[in-house]
Amino acid sequence: MLLHGLAGHAGEWDVLAQRLSSRYRVVAVDQRGHGASERHPRDVSRAAYVADVIAVVDQLTLRRPVLVGQSLGGHTALLTAAAHPGLVRALVLVEAGPGGPNPDGPADISGWLDSWPAPFPSREAAAAFLGGGPVGAGWAAGLEEREGGWWPRFDRDVMVRSLAENARRSFWREWGQVACPTLVVLAQSSFIPAQEAEEMLRQRPATMAMSIPGTGHDLHLEQPEVLHTTLADFLEGLA
Repeated sequence: MLLHGLAGHAGEWDVLAQRLSSRYRVVAVDQRGHGASERHPRDVSRAAYVADVIAVVDQLTLRRPVLVGQSLGGHTALLTAAAHPGLVRALVLVEAGPGGPNPDGPADISGWLDSWPAPFPSREAAAAFLGGGPVGAGWAAGLEEREGGWWPRFDRDVMVRSLAENARRSFWREWGQVACPTLVVLAQSSFIPAQEAEEMLRQRPATMAMSIPGTGHDLHLEQPEVLHTTLADFLEGLA
């Protein structure tokens, strides 16, 4: 199961999903408040995001899935694995960790989202604004055309509220509760501080970890082929 990050969408995983689907059943989810899911959920707690993962597992009768999540999606995957150890076969965190507390996070995200000149006149214009290249194209693919332009498929305030718990506290206790095999994939220019990555490995030394050169936070968009090779090797090792 593939879980996107904050303000993202399931389509960010298309290249990786296509490569994996020849051997595995792959499910990519638009999480609550994102993409084609409910636009204005009242509950955007971390527990609500986790409950959605469990609901998808139950609805699709997935047997001990491997959870792969990027950024906030990775955080959701981590919390799911911690709370439901018998449900998750393995965990892959892409640019994600226990984090926090980060009191500046909601303000930083709101400022970034407020800088978007929505509506964008075209997807091409959006892609250029959102970083260009595969990263910009990946973000722009999540927009929808309506009311004379291209708009995000999420509500700004919902995104900001989704970070409320991460702003208040860290989740190291939950990280320590994860019992399944775990792979951590970080970017060369990572959002995860080096001290946090080091502490993750200190607390759970059996964790596999790697850094992909020449990448940033959206490494799943920048280098999906490298991520596929890494993930395929990890999945093969589980067998």
